[in-house]
Amino acid sequence: MKVADAATSVEPRRTKIVATIGPATASPEQLRELLQLVDGTRLNFSHGTHEDHAQTARLVRELRQELGRSVALIADLQGPKLRVGELANGPIELNRGDQVMIAGEDGARDGDLPIAPDVLGSVLKAGNDILIDDGSVKLRVGRVERGRAQCEVLVGGTVSSHKGVNLPGVTLPIPSLTRKDIDDLQFALELGCDFVALSFVRSASDVQALKTLIEAAASTAHVIAKIEKAEAVAVLDDVLRVSDAVMVARGDLGVEIGTTEVPLLQKRIIRHALERGKPVITATQMLESMVHAPEPTRAEASDVANAVLDGTSALMLSGETAIGEFPLEAVAYMDRIARAVEPHLGYRHEIPTADEQPTIGQAMSNAACDVAEAIRARALLVPTFTGRTASAVARLRPRRPIIGLTHHDYALHHMALEWGVTPVGIPQASDVEELWNSSLEASRRTGIVKSGDLVVITAGTAVNIPGSTNVIKVDTA
Repeated sequence: MKVADAATSVEPRRTKIVATIGPATASPEQLRELLQLVDGTRLNFSHGTHEDHAQTARLVRELRQELGRSVALIADLQGPKLRVGELANGPIELNRGDQVMIAGEDGARDGDLPIAPDVLGSVLKAGNDILIDDGSVKLRVGRVERGRAQCEVLVGGTVSSHKGVNLPGVTLPIPSLTRKDIDDLQFALELGCDFVALSFVRSASDVQALKTLIEAAASTAHVIAKIEKAEAVAVLDDVLRVSDAVMVARGDLGVEIGTTEVPLLQKRIIRHALERGKPVITATQMLESMVHAPEPTRAEASDVANAVLDGTSALMLSGETAIGEFPLEAVAYMDRIARAVEPHLGYRHEIPTADEQPTIGQAMSNAACDVAEAIRARALLVPTFTGRTASAVARLRPRRPIIGLTHHDYALHHMALEWGVTPVGIPQASDVEELWNSSLEASRRTGIVKSGDLVVITAGTAVNIPGSTNVIKVDTA
């Protein structure tokens, strides 16, 4: 398959793709080609410098304007993650049955395995498991004395500096936003990031604390809550209520709750997000073999296909595009798999009942989708002030393309991650007739709609007022 195939298809892909930017895709030439294929770019603040991320963010902003594409810029904060400290003598090899001493980085002695931040002494108990590098190395605590834990190696392997450390079932006394996260957040907002992903969410208050900081900075960035802790799973609906979007972060989630639990939990998270009209991203090891291979395995193709069938809004690539040898090929394969599966998705017909107390906007979006389906309209046109109406339409997964139209740049980039939505900029309208005419003209420019096609428009007669959707109009483009 040619890489260009993904970008030249006339019918828009409905499941969005997010690519993590790293050494493999950071050059202007690579980034230009990548931005023609993806809908979101992720800056991973667990790696790289502020200078690296600033350069990437600048290029993304310049290229998306040059290409005329809405591409979301996502800042992914490291969060309260335990990591192996600096190993002065380089990586160490641990063998099954070995005894190793674990200590907080500040109090580690020669021969100890240092872990940062320095909180282990207050939380570890005999019998606790310690998983390093997504569980590739496993230790069990035998005894704890004065902040140091003697452990037996259950699964051996190589341990190097800065590898992630998980303590399944252990609550860490670390704030959801570390000092590094707050510094990174300020920097990310200065870069104009459209989304901020919060790692290791444990409660709705974690998300709300981040939103408060973003609002105080007068930023329009949306918050993505990463579901990767058992605590977040237990209060999933509360987290969804305050989040703008969620991510099924399957790597740490699998380490925390067990790999066998992840597939069904993925489906549950996606279903709950859809019910609330919140975009959901499925991430981690989707095409992992393509870090070093030009084609995915059959199992990986099935994994991507199942995420699409589950209803995920977006699929995310991590190492495949950050450090992989075939980053563009990975995106193109993901595009090809999604396109093969999407025709088999069912329309989520959900006319709300009065006892559900739907908003007018929710009721209107349901009716608009039904009308579009009944008359086989070419597309649904959704003029929107903030993008929320497009979310309400997208949650139903209609068979018709959705064209989200707005005069706000921030809303365009937010809609870039909405399933099935093609974001299009239009001038600010002074009245509803001007809004409808502008929407029709813009829809024809996309190539999705041609002159004479039947379309359904859902909008508000009170233009430029959020939450005022109250009209469904059938028109000819």
